[in-house]
Amino acid sequence: MSYQVTILPSAQRELGRLPAQERRRVDKRIQALAFDPRPPGAIAMQGSSKGLLRFRAGDYRIIYQVEDKRLMIVVVKVGHRRDIYR
Repeated sequence: MSYQVTILPSAQRELGRLPAQERRRVDKRIQALAFDPRPPGAIAMQGSSKGLLRFRAGDYRIIYQVEDKRLMIVVVKVGHRRDIYR
């Protein structure tokens, strides 16, 4: 059973700003979440971002939410690790 992946418009813009090679890598990781929404290395976020997960793709991070009842993954934010948590 696979999940539907939805990327918020703001995350889509962030993804579009990445260098082409990094964009392909991050997009591949996002699409893989449809088959394994909690892959090894996915970490639950703390504090005000509670309920979200983060996942590495090289120096970039994918922040997303899993909705198990609806079988949906919502990508909230994509960015470089130095900027993503601000």
